[in-house]
Amino acid sequence: MSEQPQFLTPAGLVELERELDHLRTVRRKEAADLIHQVKELGTTVNNAEYDEVKREQSYVEGRVQELENLLKHAKIVDHSLQPKGTVGVGSQVVAMGSDGEEEHFAVVGHMEANPLEGKISNESPVGQALMGRKVGDQVQIKVPNGVIAYTLTSVE
Repeated sequence: MSEQPQFLTPAGLVELERELDHLRTVRRKEAADLIHQVKELGTTVNNAEYDEVKREQSYVEGRVQELENLLKHAKIVDHSLQPKGTVGVGSQVVAMGSDGEEEHFAVVGHMEANPLEGKISNESPVGQALMGRKVGDQVQIKVPNGVIAYTLTSVE
């Protein structure tokens, strides 16, 4: 992971700290207990179950390192310091599509992004196009399926 600042909202920081704590206190112990149980049952050579629990342990340790590095370089975005009515990380945006459909977005750092929950990364094509925009602005965004047009109707 790069050592560039990782933008997080305060809520995103809490969520990632919660995940890291869970990995350290629960998942590590579970993985270690499973490895111990499998070892007690016999050989670890050519043992698919042992290989699987070692993969799980490796995933947990990798995710712990990833989160530790992310949090070390996190830049918590104070949305209240952004110009009022201007899209930035932490903004809640309502945009009207050219099809008349209203879209709701929360602009977040890439580690918090979850399009299924309406959380889009400030680094995504849509996020980049919205950054710095204001209510009434019209944007055209080139995406893999073509071009999307929005008119911003609300920015909080």
